[in-house]
Amino acid sequence: MAEPVVFPFTSIVGQDDMKRGLLLNVIDPGIGGVLIKGEKGTAKSTAVRSLDRVLPMHEAVKGCPFRCQHGRPERYCPYCRERMERGEALEPEMVRMKVVDLPLSATEDRVSGTLDIERVLKAGEKRFEPGVLAAANGNILYIDEVNLLDDHLVDLILDSAAMGVNYVEREGVSFTHPARFVLVGTMNPEEGDLRPQLLDRFGLSVDVRGERDPKLRAEVVRRRVAFDSDPEAYAAKCQKELDALAERLEGAIALHPSVEAGDDAVDMVVSVMAHFGVDGHRADITLLKAAKANAALEGRSKVDKGDIRRTAELVLSHRLKRRPFEERALDREELEACLGNLRRRSRSPP
Repeated sequence: MAEPVVFPFTSIVGQDDMKRGLLLNVIDPGIGGVLIKGEKGTAKSTAVRSLDRVLPMHEAVKGCPFRCQHGRPERYCPYCRERMERGEALEPEMVRMKVVDLPLSATEDRVSGTLDIERVLKAGEKRFEPGVLAAANGNILYIDEVNLLDDHLVDLILDSAAMGVNYVEREGVSFTHPARFVLVGTMNPEEGDLRPQLLDRFGLSVDVRGERDPKLRAEVVRRRVAFDSDPEAYAAKCQKELDALAERLEGAIALHPSVEAGDDAVDMVVSVMAHFGVDGHRADITLLKAAKANAALEGRSKVDKGDIRRTAELVLSHRLKRRPFEERALDREELEACLGNLRRRSRSPP
């Protein structure tokens, strides 16, 4: 059966911060994922699922159920390590990154996988049935309506995302496998919010709203009606744009390891965080990573002020201190003033 045609990523009108947040995490999964919050009908799910058409290829171990990253034995699953110990040559194969959906009805066993205890007791052999976290390794794990998912499952997923491994234990028997993925959550705040502790675990956060400009709203309607009338033909018309974005992403991923973030970039990052009173250091590290990924996306090998300006709101929007029931957004003029003051201080003589 052919896969259903999804509205093209490059044809989404506006929502630049949402699209940027997703692309930056593809370039550097270490950013920590992205939470997309907004009213219904703002292309949140469409943007995530349409990424499938532009995601990059990568090398995995051929025949591995977890698609272990080839050439990184320190990250291999138990099966790949056993094959290496037997002297077997592990062959690479190219696989495409994909979006893996987590259903809201998923149980803990469905998420983390299960161990066949009976087989362990009878045959002394570990048999692991992979779950969603196994399928997500090397991919994007997408949770729609993440605010409605049980808190203990959110904790489990966030812990795996942070550590890069999934640890399963049943009746004293354990199994560990790699679980390195980009976590993407979407939600409608009208249906409830996430706990602040969980919010902070997402690297980036984006608040999306419907377009207010009549011209842009009309363009949204025209494109969607054209797509719905003939999805295959519409997608075919967008193929060149999709191919160009896929090529741009691959180039950014290749460039990213060589992108420099000098002392001036670090000074700007920590000054912004101190200015806005952000606790801890997770946000500082995340902003520097996001700025480096943004530089790579734009084809540059060094982080500049523009990278910090474009990514600061994504990092700060869910970390700003606010009173109960208060919605505080990042003041962009205040951010610009902060960066400007830092530049003037750096130019002043000692």
